[in-house]
Amino acid sequence: MTFVQLIDCKTSNVDRLNRLMDTWVEATQGKRTATHSIVGQDHSDPTHVVEIVEFPSYEEAMRNSNLPETNRIFEELVAACEETPTFTDLDVVRDEQLNKIVVRRFFDEVVNAKNLDLADELCTGNYREHDPALSSDDVDLAQAKRENGEILNAFNPRITLRSLIAEGDLVTCRIDYRGRHTGSYQGMEPTNRDVSGTGHATFRCQGGKIAESWWNWDDLGLLRQLGVVEA
Repeated sequence: MTFVQLIDCKTSNVDRLNRLMDTWVEATQGKRTATHSIVGQDHSDPTHVVEIVEFPSYEEAMRNSNLPETNRIFEELVAACEETPTFTDLDVVRDEQLNKIVVRRFFDEVVNAKNLDLADELCTGNYREHDPALSSDDVDLAQAKRENGEILNAFNPRITLRSLIAEGDLVTCRIDYRGRHTGSYQGMEPTNRDVSGTGHATFRCQGGKIAESWWNWDDLGLLRQLGVVEA
């Protein structure tokens, strides 16, 4: 996020504003440069409505404003308000998705640094982990630490975060890993083979900690690299 525009409105017809937003979204399909829009209603004054629109840059915001569809909807917006809406243009100087911090720490310090005990600090007491690669698709923190510890000791993997997206209390990441099979894994003796693969994980955060996680890995690809399954 680099640029945000705030549109401050005074209206008793919030439903009409929402319909105008729907109309604008439909009319500007394939043309608009806005990437995110939030409409908020003042908790203490229901006639006070603020729209927050995100753009990649100021230039893209101006390009969006110059669309004929935007001008037409703005005229209808003015007609729906008791007062002329005001605009505030903001260059974003800090954009911190706080739940991303704990997820990054989990990968950097728990997984890559193999400090499994730190998970007790980063996760809630009732943490649940869902991973088809484990003995059950629903395990608590203690069992997750034991089973994931076996994986870390067997492969000593290095995980790289390729993308990290946060929305609400969820954080989803795209990851890949590289390692070497130097320890026993699910009854398989070390093969000393290099392994690599990809995966996705989604975390649900609560109170600044990880409360739940879902994991998906290319397990078949891993077994092929170990020579257990033929390609």
